Amino acid sequence: MSTVEKGTTITLHYTGTFEDGTVFDSSRERDEPMTVALGVGQLIAGFETNLEGLAEGDTKTFTLTPEEAYGPRDSNASTILHRTVFPSDFEFVTGMTIPLTGPGNQPFLATITEVNETNVVADLNHPGSNLRAWRKSNGCDAKLSQNI
Repeated sequence: MSTVEKGTTITLHYTGTFEDGTVFDSSRERDEPMTVALGVGQLIAGFETNLEGLAEGDTKTFTLTPEEAYGPRDSNASTILHRTVFPSDFEFVTGMTIPLTGPGNQPFLATITEVNETNVVADLNHPGSNLRAWRKSNGCDAKLSQNI
């Protein structure tokens, strides 16, 4: 029986929960399995490491530290944006996630933390940063393909 290793493409379902069991992401709820190639940077490191060695039909539950997931929170990772960079009819809501563009035109999400008459403060940390008990339950209905 084949097992998952770097270079393997797999299709799987997963459910991500917080420490209290609240679901924050689930391919099962969307009825959209995820297909990824291991070892090419498509997954966060801890998720990928925990998939290695699984076989088709396996199920695994694991907990990731912030370092294995989206990293610890950086209190200096914020930016001040002038309101004029947004459309004139844009409704600013504290806590809202907004798309921004980083170096090399790389898209990423930021969270509005403060709004005043002229500026918007955006938190640049990943929304999943600093989660202490970030857990992905992999209902690995993994269908293994040939190594890349």
